[in-house]
Amino acid sequence: LLLLLLFTRNTRDNTTTTTTKAKSITVMSALSSASSSFITATIKTTRNQQRSRRPIVRRTTRAMAAEKTPDPGSDPKGLGKALPMKMDIDAIMKLLPHRYPFLLVDRILEIEQGSYAIGVKNVTINDNFFPGHFPQRPIMPGVLMVEAMAQVGGLIMLEGGGGDGGTQQEFFFAGIDGVKFRRPVVPGDQLVMKVVLTKLNKRFGIAKMKGQAFVGEELACEAELTLALGS
Repeated sequence: LLLLLLFTRNTRDNTTTTTTKAKSITVMSALSSASSSFITATIKTTRNQQRSRRPIVRRTTRAMAAEKTPDPGSDPKGLGKALPMKMDIDAIMKLLPHRYPFLLVDRILEIEQGSYAIGVKNVTINDNFFPGHFPQRPIMPGVLMVEAMAQVGGLIMLEGGGGDGGTQQEFFFAGIDGVKFRRPVVPGDQLVMKVVLTKLNKRFGIAKMKGQAFVGEELACEAELTLALGS
């Protein structure tokens, strides 16, 4: 009986020890699993935070670019837009007999033979009259503005022919009336001239024209021109 009691007690102790060890192993496994889950969750959270920050950085960069202070002054794009062209300098030289330094028309913007023409003279410091008119303050001579308008007027009347630089007819000044100079023309200005035929006497070859020269929207010169045509 005593041996039976001792055996029973030992069996109970062993069972208790085994149960305790099993519980310890279970607790340790649970702790390890929880720790692994915590670490995984922490890594995922960190990655999500990093991903969520990246668009914020990009938006911030874009916002800074949008808030960047613009450059002062006007946008240069389009300011140098070329004017329309009906006749270039080569076509003009085929009609007008004038040559350097007295060819004073660079381009014809519009022209209708026997009616009107609009021409351009680009005024630069390289024009040969500026060194003497005037050395301290270069101004385009008024008589040359009138001459430039007369050359535009001549293109209204002349027809090409006879070879390079020649014409079938030539024109000469016969009179200038009502000439007025409204503002000085200086290097860098663009003189835009409109000349309109107002009267033509074909029998005597006399043409009367109205000429105006503008710099921008300002009237620089105006005059009534009388031209005489000759062969």
